[in-house]
Amino acid sequence: MSYAHTVTIALPYEVAVQRTRELLTEQGFGVLSEINVRSTFEAKLGVESAQALGDYVILGVCNPVLAQRALTAEPDMGVLLPCNVVIRRGPDATVTVVQTIDPQTMVQLSDSSAVQEVANDADARLRSALKNLEAKGQS
Repeated sequence: MSYAHTVTIALPYEVAVQRTRELLTEQGFGVLSEINVRSTFEAKLGVESAQALGDYVILGVCNPVLAQRALTAEPDMGVLLPCNVVIRRGPDATVTVVQTIDPQTMVQLSDSSAVQEVANDADARLRSALKNLEAKGQS
């Protein structure tokens, strides 16, 4: 089983980050954390490492309603939250890659039907955001 949903879009990196945020918001997700991996590499490993990586950000996103349902059903699910969304573009790339975690990975770790329902809902919302992003990335 793949653990990520991925789209590749012909948008500049900064535009892809902004549109991703907007489309996730439309699906009820908020950004709880943001890790600029490129900046971290530059600070900890040097400019060459950052340049070799290219632009790379990890957004920790959460839909509060879905999180509440998952944590009520199984409090240990908190170790899998928030959902990660990656937006990256290699140094010589002409496209930007956007990836979300596949929420179905949670189901592999739980026997709870309530967790299955939450994963299905989150999956549909994340896929919808990526589908809309992909459609906007073609224009």
